[in-house]
Amino acid sequence: MELLQSGLKVRQLQVFREVLREGSTRRAAAALGISQPAISQHVKQLEATLGITLFERSTNRILPLQQAWELLRNVELALNALERLQSTIFAMKNEGRQRIALATPAVFGFVTLPKVVAIIRSKTGSNVRTISGTYDQIGEHILAGRADLGISRLPLDPCLFQWAPLGSARNVCVFHPSHRFSSQACIEARDLAGETIVDIDPRYASHQMNMNALRFEGIEPDILVEYDSSGHEAGFVSAGLGVSITNEILAREYAAFGLETRPVEPSALYHYVAIWQKGRVFSEALGVSLEAIRATFAASSPTLCGEASNAVSSARPA
Repeated sequence: MELLQSGLKVRQLQVFREVLREGSTRRAAAALGISQPAISQHVKQLEATLGITLFERSTNRILPLQQAWELLRNVELALNALERLQSTIFAMKNEGRQRIALATPAVFGFVTLPKVVAIIRSKTGSNVRTISGTYDQIGEHILAGRADLGISRLPLDPCLFQWAPLGSARNVCVFHPSHRFSSQACIEARDLAGETIVDIDPRYASHQMNMNALRFEGIEPDILVEYDSSGHEAGFVSAGLGVSITNEILAREYAAFGLETRPVEPSALYHYVAIWQKGRVFSEALGVSLEAIRATFAASSPTLCGEASNAVSSARPA
């Protein structure tokens, strides 16, 4: 397939993307199920079509130049758009059955997403692809067309996104059932003196809030492990290596670990929403998917997010 009148072929772009993803023509060939010489040929044809050298060649290796990395972003956008087009055509031919792409923090794969996928499958027969990332990355996945729906938190840009409320949550301390905190109704900063802490990476605002609360009480935190994705703390806490601070909605994903939680003061309030690209027209399967997310959260959410509800009173799928 050629793209417009440029002479670019989709297969060339797919091969180019895979070479950068895998880091070598050998691994790209294995991933795509074709020969290594075929990979090299597609890359050479792409460079000839563009009139740009994308790789530096040495013995048995090709190294991507800066131009290759700059091109990759737009190649990703183009291929994702084509994949969405294929999904749409497939859905039209198969009475609405389509693959739904959901972007969420990885932690929701423990409890929430399996329930959502079960509803989608039972009501539409659709397949589901899940994509994980930070809240900023989830927005990027939605805007780039890599995901149809996402689970994120406010604030969001209303010029780019529409959303529906899912729930709101405050901070809780997560700990092993045998921990001394089991006898307390609430955990305050001074209670954490002498405790080893499993905490999220310093670049996140929640880390700063947690650490500032401790230091305000004159306590220097003893951080055992820093993690960069919610969910990673559960294993360390379940092993009795420390306590962690998260929020109620994320903490319920740890049901299988048998951990306990208590409210934390001071606390922040987090508003969770299901998001999609502004102006997106919903297929029947996509509407079912949104309702599956909302129903799953409604069944176990600590509180309905009033502020989020007000923010989206006019934001409904077309």
